[in-house]
Amino acid sequence: MPHDHDDHHHDNELDPMAARVRALETILTEKGLIDPQAIDVIVDTYETKVGPRNGAKVVAKAWSDPEYADWLKRDATAAIESLSYTGRQGEHMQAVFNTPDTHNLVVCTLCSCYPWSVLGLPPVWYKSPPYRSKAVIDPRGVLVEFDLFLPDTTRIRVWDSTAELRYLVVPMRPEGSEGLSEEQLARLVTRDSMIGTGLALAPEAA
Repeated sequence: MPHDHDDHHHDNELDPMAARVRALETILTEKGLIDPQAIDVIVDTYETKVGPRNGAKVVAKAWSDPEYADWLKRDATAAIESLSYTGRQGEHMQAVFNTPDTHNLVVCTLCSCYPWSVLGLPPVWYKSPPYRSKAVIDPRGVLVEFDLFLPDTTRIRVWDSTAELRYLVVPMRPEGSEGLSEEQLARLVTRDSMIGTGLALAPEAA
């Protein structure tokens, strides 16, 4: 169920470590020792490729193993840890499963709480005030901005992450993926589909 932020401590986008990293990056850039564009490429790799692969493997296993899917529903923290995915901002997890009737969307309304251990670095838009506010007020409108158009009959449920509890959306398994291995299934799972701003890829699109 959605959680109230009022009683929880949240990560600050400019916490001491982030501020130190930013200051160091600025100094090194000014001295010509690093290329900001190269850093952007590395960040993009971890944000959209390497990082989310952990979560994709969790989803693929849930799709192919009913017992694991049931465990993931009951105790996502333990089920995810069994695959050795744990660490910063991913210690306490809850998996929410999309169905034909319900689509789940994750947001952190006050900051950028995000399960790094399964999704990698949070995308810039996830931390932006427009996303954080509109996801609660007009979630269907947010999905349209991501080119995700759901039937009017589909209920959209918004989950508000906190420092104590992070969420992983388990998208519906795409049609035509029967018979695929877990490795092949994982390729169909995108970062956005595990946040709720996208769907899993069709097998022919992977």
